[in-house]
Amino acid sequence: MPRPITPFGQGLRERKKLRTKEAIQREALRLIHEQGYAETTIEQIAAAAEISPSTFFNYFPTKEDVVLFDRYDPMIFTMMTSIPASEPLSAVLYGLLDGLAGVMERDHDVILARSKLSLAVPELRARLWEEIEKARDLIAAILASRTGRDASDFELRVLAMVFLTATFEAILEWIRQDGRGDMVRLVKQALDLAQIGPRLDELEAASRKTL
Repeated sequence: MPRPITPFGQGLRERKKLRTKEAIQREALRLIHEQGYAETTIEQIAAAAEISPSTFFNYFPTKEDVVLFDRYDPMIFTMMTSIPASEPLSAVLYGLLDGLAGVMERDHDVILARSKLSLAVPELRARLWEEIEKARDLIAAILASRTGRDASDFELRVLAMVFLTATFEAILEWIRQDGRGDMVRLVKQALDLAQIGPRLDELEAASRKTL
């Protein structure tokens, strides 16, 4: 089973940086909720977070980045690459979702606010494809480490995109329910419909035969 999730980076400096980024994001989301995305300026966010605008830019390149930021990709990578090779990929995948459930529950309101904004604001929607590509490359790299294939392998990239598409549709359904449903359960249901688990196990088994 995956290890309990802890903030990525074990040093005090990394943990402090993460807390600061999350604090800035909370203030940004609060202001955007109160007065709208376009009407909220970086100067206002910085003032609310009790930092200078120049300090804001030390943490986030743009206003879009402060909304889109999350700490889950490093967590996912750390968890998946620490799983023993003896466990099948499908078990790793579903165990990962179980491991994330507590964090998702803790961050429920932030995730819901970020998700709604990402779909509603044109500037953020324009960034979604870039974020999806980053996630695809991360998942393909994880699959590559488990199968011995190159991360640019066509099949790995397709499977990564199937995973992301199923997850994206589950998140959309969760948003339609205004966050009242169980997002992790919806993601598992979507992945079952896409039959991604059995395909990952087949891929891993085939890779082991060639070693």
